[in-house]
Amino acid sequence: MGNICRSPAAEGVFAEYVRRAGYQERFHIDSAGTLDYHSGSLADERMRQAASRRGYELLSRARQVNKSDLDEFCIVLAMDRTNLQELNQLAGGQRTHIQLFGSFLVPATSRTIPSVPDPYYGGMDGFEKVLDMLESGSPALLAHCLEQDPNRDKHRYEP
Repeated sequence: MGNICRSPAAEGVFAEYVRRAGYQERFHIDSAGTLDYHSGSLADERMRQAASRRGYELLSRARQVNKSDLDEFCIVLAMDRTNLQELNQLAGGQRTHIQLFGSFLVPATSRTIPSVPDPYYGGMDGFEKVLDMLESGSPALLAHCLEQDPNRDKHRYEP
């Protein structure tokens, strides 16, 4: 929502995962919130600490998502259903490239897609749980992005 916990962590975790896989030149990874409460702020200090312990550096500044983001990016991920609804409303209706991050955490046949919980009002274990989920979903997200790439035949990826 405010782009200081889950989204900048997802940006940092996925960017590092992509870098380690050798695809950083082919991706533009960004994060934004559906609200402008914290525009210009770094990620929450607790999230930065938890991420740093795992080797991630969260340097992005919070910003609010805008309509052009929804047209520019190949995939837009919401962390929960409330944010998914906000994004679809901003888009003027449901769009297939706007999805829940949780869809990369479960088998494609699953009917239950989990939300990534907001750790803001809880303890440090909530930040760790978010990072666990982001790390768990990154391989499937990268595979999906490479599958959607029009140049996919030119390279190979093995998670």
